[in-house]
Amino acid sequence: MFKKDNNEVEVKQAETIIGPSIKVKGNFHGQGNIIVEGIIEGGVKTSNYLLIRNKAKVTANIEAKDAKIGGEITGNVKIKGYLEITSTATIRGDIEASLLSVAKGAKIHGRCTMLETNKTNQ
Repeated sequence: MFKKDNNEVEVKQAETIIGPSIKVKGNFHGQGNIIVEGIIEGGVKTSNYLLIRNKAKVTANIEAKDAKIGGEITGNVKIKGYLEITSTATIRGDIEASLLSVAKGAKIHGRCTMLETNKTNQ
């Protein structure tokens, strides 16, 4: 388990956890919080929080409300709210987010676009 820090969810609050030994192929859609520690090939979409752990590898387009990325992503990332990119992250694809934080050491190979924030959506 890990502590709740900013938007980070606790494991017990995650609806779906893709563990480090799991490989998922295909489109993955959910409504709840998702934690990825393994490998995903396809698409990932949730209307809540998405956490991509440091050793995770995702070859997919990603959509979420808020997210924290620490692993390797090949695909476009679209986050409606806050996106935190940690120092261990590598993203090969375009990024769209309303709020963005990038730690020193993160690698981004693509364009970054800031979405307009609508006060009624916050």
